[in-house]
Amino acid sequence: MKTDVEIAQSAKMQPITEIAARIGIEPNELELYGPYKAKISLDIMKRIEDKPQGKLVLVTAISPTPAGEGKTTTTIGLGQALNKIGKKAIIALREPSLGPVFGIKGGATGGGYAQVVPMEDINLHFTGDIHAVTTAHNLLAALMDNHLHQG
Repeated sequence: MKTDVEIAQSAKMQPITEIAARIGIEPNELELYGPYKAKISLDIMKRIEDKPQGKLVLVTAISPTPAGEGKTTTTIGLGQALNKIGKKAIIALREPSLGPVFGIKGGATGGGYAQVVPMEDINLHFTGDIHAVTTAHNLLAALMDNHLHQG
């Protein structure tokens, strides 16, 4: 049986532009981070404001098993299953913390054949958002520390 990493590394990734087009996202609404990653511009909200809203399924507060079947794996599997039965489903996941880097927890990329790839990119910096939040947090902490010390 293949490991999660072997499965992730053997996956043939599709260009993000093709995936976005399948769900109606236009090329000008994407901020690309290479061929397989992108952010969606908030400008899309103006274009779709008159369209009927979809349904939301929230997967939260699951106790993971020792094999790692937690919220992310369940969410990814659910998205795959809904698409398999012909529903137009997309999932949204938060960027993982640094737990996976230190071997403390899973990488928030799923497991088995219910994974988000590229796993290595997701666990190490992804689009830079977590780094930006960390830097802003550190700046504010330094400002507060200086204010308390200097008066």
